[in-house]
Amino acid sequence: MLESSRLIPIYTSRGDLGGFLQYPNLFSPEGEWIGWVTQDQEVFSVRGSYVGRITKEPRILREREFRSDQRRLTPPEAPVSIRPPARVPLAPLMAEIAQNMIDVLDEAPDLLPPMGFDLLQDDMD
Repeated sequence: MLESSRLIPIYTSRGDLGGFLQYPNLFSPEGEWIGWVTQDQEVFSVRGSYVGRITKEPRILREREFRSDQRRLTPPEAPVSIRPPARVPLAPLMAEIAQNMIDVLDEAPDLLPPMGFDLLQDDMD
């Protein structure tokens, strides 16, 4: 199991900073809560929707063909936002991903909106 107080940068396959993991919570690069990780390395959004899996590099991957029957979980209580560090280490070299997989933070970042984003969407309509 991961240490809960350590702030781990999450990268995209292109090597960009995609967010932070402070186990079990995921945060955007700006420090907003965007989801959480289970003990089985599954990633869920703040709405409780299945997003994908966190890998060892670390990055968040999911199958390209999404099954709509994926399970949902009740979100935990929202943590306090974090203050991201000013600098993070360079991304490690990452293996190619299979054709049937996508990097969520590269190709589908909208699957991990920050808490309260739905409220902003309603105001924009």
